Amino acid sequence: MNLLLVDDDPKFRGFMRKGLEESGMQVETAESAERADQLLRERGLDAFDLLLLDVMLPGNSGWDVLAGMRRRGDLTPVIFLTARSAVEERVKGLSLGADDYIIKPFEFSELLARIEAVRRRNARPSTLAVGSLILDLERRVAECRGVRIEMSPREFDLLLVLARAKGRVLTRAELLEKVWGMSFDPGTNVVNVVVARLRRRLEGWAPQLIRTVVGEGYALDPSGAALRRPADDAGDAP
Repeated sequence: MNLLLVDDDPKFRGFMRKGLEESGMQVETAESAERADQLLRERGLDAFDLLLLDVMLPGNSGWDVLAGMRRRGDLTPVIFLTARSAVEERVKGLSLGADDYIIKPFEFSELLARIEAVRRRNARPSTLAVGSLILDLERRVAECRGVRIEMSPREFDLLLVLARAKGRVLTRAELLEKVWGMSFDPGTNVVNVVVARLRRRLEGWAPQLIRTVVGEGYALDPSGAALRRPADDAGDAP
């Protein structure tokens, strides 16, 4: 299990990391909301199995980290670990989309039990199919008929966000927010550029998979995922 622990207290981070790693988990740490956001964007969607998140952090708060994740479509489970114990704060955390809210100090054995409970509730499929295209969410690779299609982490994230929309049209503004974590800038063409790059990657495998809806945005059409590659056909010709 791959965790991201976000807390500004170095002693707490060290203690927690040691205990979690001794329990068989892989742990990365961040000391601020800004560093947590950076790691989440660098690693990409679904890179972590769980976030352990403090509320009071330097700069932005844990509330801000969670709200930004959910806006981007990042569904990674989150457990708040915080000394903020008021009922209204617990309600706020859960309302923002946290999976649990644990008040410091706590028993480490209870934390492990709650982590396991969240893991069971949020067990995610390891693959996502779009026509004949398979997205392996653990390895973060795309395959067609067992052959890996090379693409960058950003291209994979864009394809994953579109796949999870299940045919719904996503505007460029939505894609900027979910994939790049950016507010919409009418002057940027980064979405168009990455879509064009992704289409080139998919050419021959699923050339019609990404559909442009003029004036609206992009959607996936599973019927556009081709089953055969032209190069394969050419090799079979007499």
